Amino acid sequence: MTRQPKAAALISGGLDSLLAAKVVQEQGVHVEGLNFYTGFCVEGHTHAIRKKDRKKEKRNNALWVAEQLGIKLHIIDIVEEYKDVVLNPKHGYGANLNPCLDCKIFMVGKALEWIKAKEFDFIITGEVMGQRPMSQRKETLPVVAGESGAEDLLLRPLCAKNLPETRAEREGWVEREALYDFSGRSRKPQMALAAKFGFEDYAQPAGGCCFLTDAQYSVKLADLWRARGSRQYEMDDIMLLKVGRHLRPADHFKLIISREEGEGNFLRGYRSRFPHLTTVSHPGPLALIDGEPTASDIELAARLVARYSQGRNADQVVLEFTDREGHQRELKVNPLQPHEIPREWVI
Repeated sequence: MTRQPKAAALISGGLDSLLAAKVVQEQGVHVEGLNFYTGFCVEGHTHAIRKKDRKKEKRNNALWVAEQLGIKLHIIDIVEEYKDVVLNPKHGYGANLNPCLDCKIFMVGKALEWIKAKEFDFIITGEVMGQRPMSQRKETLPVVAGESGAEDLLLRPLCAKNLPETRAEREGWVEREALYDFSGRSRKPQMALAAKFGFEDYAQPAGGCCFLTDAQYSVKLADLWRARGSRQYEMDDIMLLKVGRHLRPADHFKLIISREEGEGNFLRGYRSRFPHLTTVSHPGPLALIDGEPTASDIELAARLVARYSQGRNADQVVLEFTDREGHQRELKVNPLQPHEIPREWVI
């Protein structure tokens, strides 16, 4: 090759993708990053909303990785296309509602489309054999390469020596001896390599970067599907499942109750779409009502919201109910007591 080889690196924002891109970059390859936005990404959402998290550093880790590497990052919205991966995963779900293997196949396939359109030469991922129980096993790594269509255009620099040679190695775009043979779940080899490259500040692994790996979130999503009788979702659904206390007193309606000021501010943006309750006589949360509540359901919802207000021990709490048309009325209720809230209501 007379020109500089070019590679697209899948950048999640974690340490593995940072190191994989750096290893190839060190060999003189021009690297650009791809970050696919599914809507289920963890970083930047709840930390930006909740008051208790305000002291935590807020950054987009994928952009931060690109900055450390000095590369261009392409953030690609795949929210609509990704729905089929979530709803109909060929290889099934992991421990929760995470379609990890289908997700990796899909993203590598999208990267393949991108490199063909941009005339790049190969794809880089930060996968490590044996690190993830579903998508990074010895027997599933070839599945990702094959079903995505990438085949030997997919290079995994951190575990390449455990795998057959790829085109990048055969063509001399990278030297196999400068690649690695990491395997298993230990992070020590990656941390040592990070130190070698001088990276001291990087995202720490915490159960994955996708809400679909989170057990509590997955329960809420499954509940949403059951209640609606349809396994579909929109972007607003994804966001609202990340915020607030969710309670379902009946199949036909549920409450989303803010837990603190930041969540209340966020939920206020949805007041025009949902009937909602606010406390009047005492400081308290904002609660959205999702579904079709009856008059008695609204009174029950008001008693629930009163329970989570500062009037929880009062004989009576005054609330304001606003319906979808914006009509308002006052409600005076006795707050529910803890023993009156069945555990099965809490999603």
